[in-house]
Order: sequence, then structure tokens, then C-alpha cells
Amino acid sequence: MTDRSAGGSVAVPAEAEDSPSTRAGAARARYGRLTEQARSIGADPKTAVARLPELLEGVPFPGEGDTTGYLSTLAALGAGDLTVARVVEPHLDAAAILHQAGLDDLLTGRTAWGVFAAEGPGARLQATEGPDGWTLTGTKPWCSLAGVLDHAVITAHSGPDTRRAFAVSLREPGVRVADVDWAARGLAAVPSGPVEFDHVPATPVGDDGWYLRRPGFAWGGIGVAAVWYGGARALAAALTEAARFRAPDQIALMHLGASDIALHQARCVLDDAARVIDSGEATGAEGGVLAARVRGVCAATVDTVLTTVGHGLGPAPLTFDEEHARRVADLTVYVRQHHAERDLARLGETTLEEAG
Repeated sequence: MTDRSAGGSVAVPAEAEDSPSTRAGAARARYGRLTEQARSIGADPKTAVARLPELLEGVPFPGEGDTTGYLSTLAALGAGDLTVARVVEPHLDAAAILHQAGLDDLLTGRTAWGVFAAEGPGARLQATEGPDGWTLTGTKPWCSLAGVLDHAVITAHSGPDTRRAFAVSLREPGVRVADVDWAARGLAAVPSGPVEFDHVPATPVGDDGWYLRRPGFAWGGIGVAAVWYGGARALAAALTEAARFRAPDQIALMHLGASDIALHQARCVLDDAARVIDSGEATGAEGGVLAARVRGVCAATVDTVLTTVGHGLGPAPLTFDEEHARRVADLTVYVRQHHAERDLARLGETTLEEAG
């Protein structure tokens, strides 16, 4: 291979083309491009959906040897724009679910997928099997971007005490996205309201309970944590940028150090989680504990960075810098997918049971 630069031609040994440092440099460049692509799209879900093929080129499935690449992709998108990451993350999760179920053929074409698995009081989605297959009827709450997406993996009640996942086209005539008073200031372009289904055809994805039993259920939650980390990393960069324009005092340096430690902790647990997942150890209860720990560390990192950046920079960027203000609002909403003390209490209960 010959590297042609302004200084002339330099021969590069063939073995150097695939060296660890070369691969690491290529990966950093790719993630940097992803961040800039997401940043250029901004809070525009429709454009993000249209550019999914470009954003997802070469992204590996988790658990197949390059989970680091999977998580790094999500972190890079989160660092660019959290609305874009909010579109891409569930699409990747749906793709991984269908892949695990052996239904890769459903992913053909330029289609955008979501995952709707939340439950809520007063809402019930019932799956019924008939002569022509399965259909869904009822209401599913918390369906993010249902009006923009093409398909979704959706959980529904298949019996009095059972639930099953289904692949559904959101373009079927029996699907109605309900109006919602979306008052959010963060992720304002990502409404998450209910969707009503009326005898909508559905393809089973696994059997009863498979959606929760599969190893990837825990891995999906770790993917969300990677997005939080990416958003926090971009937010903390504002502290460094501010220090370039104004010599930092001791307090500013303390904020920089506190953010750096928090981000380092999150990066370490994400890297370790990727290693454990690829080793085949993050299955069953172990996978659930791993996800709880990773999500807890990453959520704590977000809390730390939001605080240090807010204290370090004051109100000016929140009131005059649109991108910064939106990132703060988006990250504040996004990280609340972690249920704070309640999730920590569940983890504490698990660790107590393990201790005997």
C-alpha cells in the first residue's frame, strides 16, 4: 500500500495495514464520523430514519465477538445527538431480537424498527391466534416514534399470565397512533404515546416468555447505557472547551477532574460488559445483574456530569447555546429510563440473595 500525502509517497508495510494501532485508529475515525453525522442530523427523527442505512453500516450484533463495536456505535451516536441515538438504539435492539429469533428475513429493505415492551395501568394489548395466524387488539403505552417508524417488535398478552413478542407493521390499517400532549422539553421530537391496535396481523417472535428469557434482553439495557455515556461525554467536553477560552481556576479544574473520573468509570464498565457478553457469561441471572450494574454506573456518571457541567458553566450555555441546552434537556429525560433508587434497591435485593 502507498500513502500519498503532501510530503510525497511513503510505502506502508502490508503487515502494518492490519496492526492493532491501525485498526484502533480506523475505529476512532469511524466513530468520529458517526458522531458528526448524528450531530448534523440533530433533533429530526424523520431524517434520522431516512439515513439509517448510512448510520448503521457495518454495525455488529451484540454477543457475536464485537460487542465493543456495538456499544461504541451507540456511544458515538449519543455523543452526536441524543434524538438520533433515540431513533437508532431501538432499531438496533429490534434487529438483534429478530436475529436471535432467526427472523433476519424480516429486516430486509429500508425499514425502521422500534421496540414497544412497556406496560401501563389501564392499557392492555391482547394477542389472539386464529385460523389465519396471530392478531393484536388493544392499547400499547409508551410507543416512541410510532408515527415515524415502519415496524416494531411489540410484547402482548398471549394468555392470562403469559406474554409473547411479535413483529408488527405499523402501516397496517388497524394501527392508530393516539394523540398525546407531549410536554417534554428533553427529547421533544420523540413523542412516546399510546398506540391502538384493532386485529392487526402479527408474526410471533419466540414463544411465550422468550422475549424476557433471551440473553439479549439484558444486553439491550446495556446498549441504552452506552447512549447515556456518549451524551455525557459530549456534555463534559463543554467544560474542556470553556477552559480553552478562560484560564480555569481550582474549582474549574475540580469539575474537569470529577467529570473525567465519572466518564472513565462508565467507559471501563462498558468495555468490561462487552468482554463478558462476548465470552458467553452474560446470560440468565448473570446478564441481568451485569446490566443493572452497568446501567447504575452509567446513570451515576450522567448525574455527575450534569452537575459538574452545570456548576462549572453556569446559566450562559443553558440560555444562549441551543445545542448545549438541548443536550442537557435530552440527557435529563433519557437517563430517567433508569429508575434511580428503585433500580438500585432491586440490585441490592439480588446481591443479598446471592450472598445467602
